[in-house]
Amino acid sequence: MDSESARMSSAAEVRFRVDYPNSKPRVVKVVALDTPSERVVKRVAQRAWQRATFFTSIRFEGAPRGGESWSMQAWLGDLAGRAKALVEEVAGADLVVMVSTAGSSAQAAAVIGEACAARKVMTMALIIGSEQQSDEALSKTLATLRPYASMLVVANGDEYIEEMLSALRA
Repeated sequence: MDSESARMSSAAEVRFRVDYPNSKPRVVKVVALDTPSERVVKRVAQRAWQRATFFTSIRFEGAPRGGESWSMQAWLGDLAGRAKALVEEVAGADLVVMVSTAGSSAQAAAVIGEACAARKVMTMALIIGSEQQSDEALSKTLATLRPYASMLVVANGDEYIEEMLSALRA
């Protein structure tokens, strides 16, 4: 009896293969969560991308006053310094990639992650600079990001971000 892999490689099954790439590139939003990761995100953004947008900061407004319901606004800063509404940017995305430096608090991931969960947008977190930090500092960042990322990667080098975005056809 042939294995499933052998059977799928047969001439009879080849006719069912799709011989062209995904017809539509993904809309990817890349957000730096701290100052050191901003430098990396700005460098990566200089390459030619199909449908990736890069952001370097996040700020919050509208914390509830006594007795008011919660209505927080979060704003992303694009590379030109313009403020963009987080919820609107997430609504138009297929994937949100959060970039953080090992040892940073990465608390903005909670707001981004919740906005993505509300819109059913997949999230990914990349941790850079782990080779310069202790295991304890790395663990702190991992613990902060883990609840808000569908996929969490500790990258060996900054070039991993470019490779990952290329593989995603961003």
